[in-house]
Amino acid sequence: MTIDDQAVEPDLDPRQLPSVTLDGWRRFVDAKPATFELLDHDSYSSLSGAEKLTFDDRRMAYHSELVIIETSTVRHITRQGRLLSLLNQRECGARRSMIVSGPWASGKTTTIKLLGKIHEQNVRRRYPGQDRIPVVYITTPPKGSPRKLASEFANFLGLPTRQRHNTTDIADAVCHVLTEARTELVIVDEIHNLNLASAAGEDMSDHLKYFSEHMPATFIYSGINVERSGLFTGVRGRQISGRSVLIKTGNFPFNDEWKSLVASMESALRLYKHRDGTLTRNSKYLHQRTGGSISSLSHLIRAAAIMAILSGDDAITREALDAAIIDHAAESATSHPITPKAG
Repeated sequence: MTIDDQAVEPDLDPRQLPSVTLDGWRRFVDAKPATFELLDHDSYSSLSGAEKLTFDDRRMAYHSELVIIETSTVRHITRQGRLLSLLNQRECGARRSMIVSGPWASGKTTTIKLLGKIHEQNVRRRYPGQDRIPVVYITTPPKGSPRKLASEFANFLGLPTRQRHNTTDIADAVCHVLTEARTELVIVDEIHNLNLASAAGEDMSDHLKYFSEHMPATFIYSGINVERSGLFTGVRGRQISGRSVLIKTGNFPFNDEWKSLVASMESALRLYKHRDGTLTRNSKYLHQRTGGSISSLSHLIRAAAIMAILSGDDAITREALDAAIIDHAAESATSHPITPKAG
């Protein structure tokens, strides 16, 4: 491959639109997995300074995204989501929902969005050419209110909301549009922001129930340790608990699956001087360094890869991994030596 061949490939746009709008969500669903083909070493060495900068910018954009790994947790949640949508398809009354709960950075959002992406792609294949909105993705507003919650749905759809519109007006308009658009899956992230110990939280819970009863869709919720956040307390909490399947996520133990995750990420690297197997041999270190968090692992490897390109080393070494700074939660939970580079 030559630099001219690379030039005709689609640019890796570093900007990603938020998925909480219909346009942003559809772009997320349409997005293909990131790919990048290296020039052979001689061709890369012969690039001019400007050409090399352009090529390396694309390499860094590629490594900033890297790959989404299909873990056992991802497979379990996507299967359960598919099962619930099938169970609910002929249901006229209270539909079953799913709640994905886990600690920070345990892959909850990535997994539920992947569930939504797979579902929408399946709907598109079954009903080609139809202008449907199979999936809605919103986040629970912090310190929210029923109006703010209804507005999240309206904002996703691009429906205008004005001061004279009350909460019921907005909610009814949303339910009408989503019913007409044959929406099947509604994903509500950050559900831990819903505090049933407050009056506002109770009102928001009631309105989520209103939405779920006024549109024929399966609701998928996700939040941080929701079983300990008060979501299941009181009359409303018991009602949510009685209608929901709870699936927990967490950090990975050091086992064969962890080693496979590391190997998959390493195989996706596009670095000229990287020695294959370096990360795999350091899989135990990577587990200790990240506490088994796939989010922290992805951060560490992507950061080390980009630093390798910027420095010209073009390889990830143990020293480079030691020098990389990742999320505070992982850095606080583990200790590692910082090895300064000589010179």
